[in-house]
Amino acid sequence: MAIEKLFKYHVTRRATYIRVLFLEITRILNHIMSLTTHALDIGALTPFLWGFEEREKLMNIYEKVSGARMHAAYIRPGGVHQDLPLLLLNEIYAFCETFEYRVKEIDELLTNNRIWKQRLLNIGIATVTYAKNFGFTGVLLRSTGIKWDLRKNTPYEIYKELQFEVPISRNGDCYDRYLLRIEELSQSNWLIFQCIKNLPLGDMSLPNFFIKPPDKYTAKTTIQGMIQHYCFFSNKLNLKKGEVYIGVEAPKGEFGLFLISNGRIVPYRCKIRSPGYFHLQSINYLTKGHLLADVVTVIGTLDIVFGEVDR
Repeated sequence: MAIEKLFKYHVTRRATYIRVLFLEITRILNHIMSLTTHALDIGALTPFLWGFEEREKLMNIYEKVSGARMHAAYIRPGGVHQDLPLLLLNEIYAFCETFEYRVKEIDELLTNNRIWKQRLLNIGIATVTYAKNFGFTGVLLRSTGIKWDLRKNTPYEIYKELQFEVPISRNGDCYDRYLLRIEELSQSNWLIFQCIKNLPLGDMSLPNFFIKPPDKYTAKTTIQGMIQHYCFFSNKLNLKKGEVYIGVEAPKGEFGLFLISNGRIVPYRCKIRSPGYFHLQSINYLTKGHLLADVVTVIGTLDIVFGEVDR
């Protein structure tokens, strides 16, 4: 998106719908991992087994569009890598129909469970003031009562055309953060249904070979395509001069990228703002006065990845 903004490139509507479709699939993947491994850390094994069965189905869907399960690199400057395979939308639709029941099963198992509530209620409470001071975004910020979601507040792609709710709570504790992620699973499921229903026909991308190579068929059958393919991969991507910041509502919070280009292949500066680094710095504040076992509970609801923090 940052590259497209520098080039003032408009992505086709079909590509934006497919992007949002897979952004919400990624959100479900993230929240399943967050919720079920958090439950596993506290001592509940069953949600982990249920959730990862659903996660495996989404991994297979990602593999069909990109060839990779984890690091898909499916969304590219100019659109997406390739169009959806035949009948894949049917598979995604079938998954969404059954996934809502799986969310309800996990909800019924944990939400009113006496042990679960004892471990999460009134643990790791964050106030509005501290949430702002620590740079909270995403679920952590919304758990304090602030209704801030970049998909609503600063819409990107086609989110302003879709209907969905931004759940918030008031207590700011671990239990509220758990409830918000449960609700976001249902909201993402509903967004995927809308993308499938309204997915337009048309081209995947416009012929701008400054930011994307031609498709393989064009590169192998036409002289123009071969020249464009060679120029793209030999000269790389020469960004236009300028600076841009793009922030998106990633599953863990606001993920931002600040890019300064001086017109060369390598950007003058590329600053990545990842949410986990900001959230982890609050651990001393959130666990103050609690037991050592509560640290596991708090870290689980922060939803951090240490590879992202160590970066």
